[in-house]
Order: sequence, then structure tokens, then C-alpha cells
Amino acid sequence: MAKDIFILGYGSLIWDLDDLAPAVRGGWHMAQGPTMPLEFSRISPKRHQALALVIDPRGMLCPTHAIASTRHRVDEAVDALARRERTSPERIGYVDLASAKRSADTRGIAERVAAWCADRNAGGAVWTELESNFDDFSVERAMDYLKNLTGQSLTAAEEYINRAPATTDTPLRRALARDPWWQALSANARCRGE
Repeated sequence: MAKDIFILGYGSLIWDLDDLAPAVRGGWHMAQGPTMPLEFSRISPKRHQALALVIDPRGMLCPTHAIASTRHRVDEAVDALARRERTSPERIGYVDLASAKRSADTRGIAERVAAWCADRNAGGAVWTELESNFDDFSVERAMDYLKNLTGQSLTAAEEYINRAPATTDTPLRRALARDPWWQALSANARCRGE
């Protein structure tokens, strides 16, 4: 019997499977994936220049979330996730325990995922490996960046950051939780039903 291959998520994938939906089985196992260093340090063209989560050593170790793939081979799971992310397969991390293959990794993520897979008797896992594109990222610079967004960009940023799972406890999110401007922005969005 083939072992499960898992898709690991930490950002919008949790609430928006998009065209990945036919390639998964069951629901998300929230906070059951391996921990990874995460931060909202990618300026996302897809999300109107809002900040999106990426694996980033400047972030905090946060639990990821896992969902079973319907694919029976890791390369098929990589292709399915790449299509959803609208990126190339080279931007998808993977571990295949059956073949002992894994994506190139200088940050120890593949090793961490391989250990997680072995502990669960899984066949492998795939995850998104987009990089931070926020030059000289810091919490202060990110706060300034967010405060200068307007319109659809600001709405997308507020929605993305606030919809991320509560276990995604990054330095930027901690700072935003204490910031009166962000608290008012989030309260206004809730009042509008966004």
C-alpha cells in the first residue's frame, strides 16, 4: 500500500486551495505539520502588493499544516502545487522518502520535513518555497510599508495577515497586534464583514 504524500501549508493555501482542491483528500490537519521559520516578508503581486508568508530565517518557528494529496508520486504532488501557486516546480520544496530524494536546501527545511515524514510513516511531502523579496526586511520597515498601502492593497494585506492561522506567530504579527493603527484597521474590516 502506498504511503501518503502530504502538502504542507502555512499561508493562503489553508483557506484557498483554488485549483489544488481536486488533488487533496480530507481536511487540513491544523498545526500538525513540521515547524518552519515563517514571516510576512514577501511582497505579493498576486495579492495587490500585500505582504505574504514565506519560509524566512528572520521569522519565528511556527507549526505548519498538512493535508493529504491524492497524488501517488511526489513529482505529481509537486506539479499540482506549482500549478496552484502559479510558479515553476523548481519553487516547490519536496521530500520523497521512497527514493531518498529531496529538493536542494541550504536552510535545513528538507531535513526537518524528512524527519516529520518519517515520524508519521508518510511517503513524502511538498511545500511552497517562494522567497522573501522585501529588501532589508525588518519589522519596522514592514510596518511602514503596510501603513503606506492604500485601497485594494491595504485591504488584501489586512485580510491575508488576519486570515493566517493563529499559530502563525511571527515577529511582524506580534508587532501588529500591539499597534493601534492595525487594531483599528482590523476592527473596521470586521464591522464591514470582510
